[in-house]
Amino acid sequence: MIKLTFLGTSDSIPSIKRNPTAILLSYDKENILVDCGEGTQRQFRKAKLNPGKLTRILITHWHGDHVLGIPGLLQTLSLSGYNKKLFIYGPKGTKILMKKLLDIFVFKRKYEIKIKEVKGKFFETSDFYLESKAMTHGISCNAYTFVKKGKIRIDKKKLIQLNLPSGPLLQKLKEGKNISYKRKRYLSKNLTFKEKDTKISFVFDTSMNKQIIPFVKNSNLLICESNFDAELSDKAREYKHLTSRQAGNIAKKSNSKKLVLTHISQRYDKNPQKILQDAKKLFHNSFLINDLDTLKVD
Repeated sequence: MIKLTFLGTSDSIPSIKRNPTAILLSYDKENILVDCGEGTQRQFRKAKLNPGKLTRILITHWHGDHVLGIPGLLQTLSLSGYNKKLFIYGPKGTKILMKKLLDIFVFKRKYEIKIKEVKGKFFETSDFYLESKAMTHGISCNAYTFVKKGKIRIDKKKLIQLNLPSGPLLQKLKEGKNISYKRKRYLSKNLTFKEKDTKISFVFDTSMNKQIIPFVKNSNLLICESNFDAELSDKAREYKHLTSRQAGNIAKKSNSKKLVLTHISQRYDKNPQKILQDAKKLFHNSFLINDLDTLKVD
């Protein structure tokens, strides 16, 4: 089970209702923070989450509303006895900008920080992988995907039909190995099937570009910035952001299953349905998210 906690859902200016961007993805022993806007560590408290369980931080880009919470969070980890190696990933320029940040905000730190500038697939385990793709926002900027790999499953009906026993033989089948039983040979490909991958995509500040749709293709959940409604498309283009209608179009053309709109401007505090309805015109399974909302994805 993948759990997402939306710690911050505003655009560049926080509002009474929304904190700047930060989303926590939790899966197994991994707790991956996507961006860390100002006040993120306090949002952890409100969500009753322990920042000491963090394993990785993904930085989309270095505008303040996406990174100003990093110094405070790192200091809190230090004061809380954090003893893991913290991995921080970001676009080109992240190493030197993180160095400057750590030089400015001086505090004692006993844990190790590993900083990597990434493109393409940059981290992989037997269960999942992380991938990035450069976006267009005037500065170096990444979108990210988290992909949980589909597992090899045994077709139980066929096992019963063939009267095959459980035990070590089944493990071999899961590993893709053929087996022999009572002098008969059975092919793994005929007795197993692979589950589909589960894909979560994060597309934050960017203008519309040809990289987005193929990168997020077949997402189970697409989390996309929606800074402007369709009537403000010229302003969105000027500031290199997406409209909610463009987000809906991306979800539709990428064959995504569900679209969540975030990075919401305070101009919509009184009428957030305006941007939601824009997205729904092109992609019905669209939803507006709020601070501290959670979603679970199988």
